[in-house]
Amino acid sequence: MYVRSIYATGDPAELDGVAEALRTDGHALLSAQPGFRGMGLFADRELGKLLVGSWWEDEASRQASYENLSKRRAEMMAPFTQTVTVDNWEAAVARRAEDLGPGAGFRLVHMDVEPAGIDLLVDTFRDTSLPKIQKIPGLAGISLLIDRDRGRAAVGALYADRDALVASRGAVAAVRGEATAKAHATTRSLEEFEVILATAVPHA
Repeated sequence: MYVRSIYATGDPAELDGVAEALRTDGHALLSAQPGFRGMGLFADRELGKLLVGSWWEDEASRQASYENLSKRRAEMMAPFTQTVTVDNWEAAVARRAEDLGPGAGFRLVHMDVEPAGIDLLVDTFRDTSLPKIQKIPGLAGISLLIDRDRGRAAVGALYADRDALVASRGAVAAVRGEATAKAHATTRSLEEFEVILATAVPHA
């Protein structure tokens, strides 16, 4: 599958209204697009950050949806958004969660890796890291996203609640350190968010 992520920052005081619009109207608009396979909406209310992830069957569906909804999305996010970044990814490994909502937690790690080393990172994550991480209490879903051309990767992990997210930090850090060393990857950023919405559409 393929993923589009939209990372927006702005005034924390304006976040809640836009987040609610994205949770309701935004989700409905995405759901009506061909090839849609799910959505994640995550917030850092204290700092003023919103992250929207959408999942697609193929690259064509992802691109068409972006073009179809560009104007409406900009209007919906305008009251909050001061900066916005859009990235496209390939889902190399995906253990997607059942529907989650308020109370759940999300951790996002961005990594840099030489493009020639992407496959080593994928193999390391799937064969070594994933079996260990899946044993951590409270894990609800985890995915490895890659951008082969730009030598980038992202790992997103969902936890059933905030307590499980916090409790997992030490164990996950150990796994992450082992994996990045083995795959010659560099951690670029580490962030945690509140889950507003996380849905997955099963294949027919």
